[in-house]
Amino acid sequence: RQLEERYYLSQRMEAIGRLAGGVAHDFNNVLMVVQGTTDLLLMQPDLGESARTDLKGIKKAAERATALTRQLLAFGRRQVLRPEVVDLNVNISEMRGVFRDVLGDNVQLVTHLQAGLRQVRVDPRQLEQVMLNLVTNARESMPEGGQLAIETKDIYLSELDTAKFTYPVLPGKYVRISVQDTGVGMDESTLAQIFEPFFTTKPKGKGLGLSTVYGIVKQSDGYIWVRSKFGVGTSVEIYLPLTASQKAPAQPKPVRTATACAPGTILLVEDEDDVRSVARRILDCGGYRVFEASNGSDALEVCERHGAAIDALITDVVMPEMSGRELATRIVSSYPDVRVLYMSGHTDDRLLQHGLGRQQVNFIQKPFSPNVLLDRVQALLQVGG
Repeated sequence: RQLEERYYLSQRMEAIGRLAGGVAHDFNNVLMVVQGTTDLLLMQPDLGESARTDLKGIKKAAERATALTRQLLAFGRRQVLRPEVVDLNVNISEMRGVFRDVLGDNVQLVTHLQAGLRQVRVDPRQLEQVMLNLVTNARESMPEGGQLAIETKDIYLSELDTAKFTYPVLPGKYVRISVQDTGVGMDESTLAQIFEPFFTTKPKGKGLGLSTVYGIVKQSDGYIWVRSKFGVGTSVEIYLPLTASQKAPAQPKPVRTATACAPGTILLVEDEDDVRSVARRILDCGGYRVFEASNGSDALEVCERHGAAIDALITDVVMPEMSGRELATRIVSSYPDVRVLYMSGHTDDRLLQHGLGRQQVNFIQKPFSPNVLLDRVQALLQVGG
């Protein structure tokens, strides 16, 4: 009976994951229109300061919504980790707004981020999922309000320190993330089961505990330790190993004005009219000649008339009747010099179903900014894909 219940639970989680992925894809298209239109307005040199301030507020809200959508896309899915060298202080600072939204008004958020923190190598999207999971759990443990403290610190684990873990831990240098709440806490029996895949202290159907957090941390070659006392609160400590390479701080790019990029003719294929319109306007600002198509059949007709003049194909991956991958294959077979850039708001598993792997092709994730799209197209035309 227990195995049957777990089987049905896994099926339900898979169904919810698929639903979440579909909703997130549609929401990404909406965000593409909001964010893209806002960026296009910000590119106008004669824009008034008051209007510019308002548009920046809209842009910031859209970026926060994009971060939330990434969490929705990750829900219920095993995604391939794409580790990068990151500064945890930057990532946590960027999520403060999301944390506040989750915690509400009656929970105080306090952060202690060590200056000069060493960098680690993790998947930033999965790290966001871990942090959001921990913050959400902390919020649910403080129904009457309280305080949540997030701390980062460089730390060395000695052999004596590693003895506290219930599983083998290698001594060495780490960055520690601590998430401590003043909630109801857990007793020893509950604490002993928190990482089990089907264990949760939440009401039936409300969640799967910390097993996802544990899996991501372990995949990142890190360790997690939880201390809790019933009636006092809970402290979660994550230890991530230092990376040998350090990434230089990113320099913010200025917002583009309507200046020309490398000349070229683009075939843009997107079944969502509003998304296609925004992408077309961005490419127009870059000085490109653009042909539009709403599906694969229309795109092939455009190629029959103008194929020799087309330098690059920008196509959505998941479309009715004909996928972007099939369309690109047919066009490149007739015009081998055409470079291809895929775009999508879908999750990794939907892309793989269409024969697409992000590490193997030119790909851009929706929603994207004008700077990102124009940079990718310019690079595509300069290096030949």
